Amino acid sequence: MSLLEQWRAEAYNAEDKNALSRLWKVYFTKEKGIYQQLLANPDEVVKGTVSELAEKYNVELKFMVGFLDGINESLVTPNPIEEMDENTEVSLEFDKELLYKNMVAAEADWLYNLEEWNDIFDEDKRKALYKEQKSSTTIVKEAKIYPNDPCPCGSGKKYKKCCGKNA
Repeated sequence: MSLLEQWRAEAYNAEDKNALSRLWKVYFTKEKGIYQQLLANPDEVVKGTVSELAEKYNVELKFMVGFLDGINESLVTPNPIEEMDENTEVSLEFDKELLYKNMVAAEADWLYNLEEWNDIFDEDKRKALYKEQKSSTTIVKEAKIYPNDPCPCGSGKKYKKCCGKNA
């Protein structure tokens, strides 16, 4: 079983709700700490093996695997998380805007509200990224055209007598 499969088996095991709750509470605290360190120097490209990064950020290997799973979509070059082991070389080079928007999409306010973001983006930029992410998931339905409405093609005829005739 790969490291990622082990992490997911433990992190999404619904049998023991109390243990699961404790695991996620610890994970979110560790995750926040890693992001604070990464965002403090956002242009530094952090690289190393999975076990080296776990040691660097003082977290258990399983939490580093969970972190790598969570950040992978925000990286400049995604890591091979499906088949990685503790000796796999990984990179944490992230796209700042994409990372911020992915934190918003995950509704991780404890991450996208980190103070470290203030030195990366000004308030207006953060608001714009937040709004861009939220609007990207909003479904906009087109207005329904009724038979007696003017035809949207601009002919001046009623829809039922024009483009709606063959519909």
